[in-house]
Amino acid sequence: MHIFDKLDRQLLAILRQDGRAPVAKLAAAIGVSRGTVQLRLDRLLESGAILGFTVRARENHDTIRAIMLIEVAGKSTTTVIRSLRAVPELHALHTTNGAWDLIAEIRTDTLENFDRVLREVRMIDGVLNSETSLMLSTI
Repeated sequence: MHIFDKLDRQLLAILRQDGRAPVAKLAAAIGVSRGTVQLRLDRLLESGAILGFTVRARENHDTIRAIMLIEVAGKSTTTVIRSLRAVPELHALHTTNGAWDLIAEIRTDTLENFDRVLREVRMIDGVLNSETSLMLSTI
């Protein structure tokens, strides 16, 4: 397990905003040498603290977004998660505590597809109950 110091946290914060930032830009932003940044990046990658780099695309304003809270039967969580990962419209999946077992972030292009995804998730063996809320705007 990697323990993050202040420099690691600064580096990760910048990378969360721009995962493609060049080492020189990262170094200038946090006031250290490029060599220091490269060593830190190598260590964070090697330790598994950074799993990879990605591109964040601008959201299409026509995208229908929702959060689905899911209750899972008994010990079927692993099987349900495996089935949920096969649904391409599920943008992210989170475990949680309390009355709900999982939280799924849904993104679709039409209400018809949104309805289909809801039905598909509810039909998964082991899903007992769900509650879904549309996200109207991001503040």
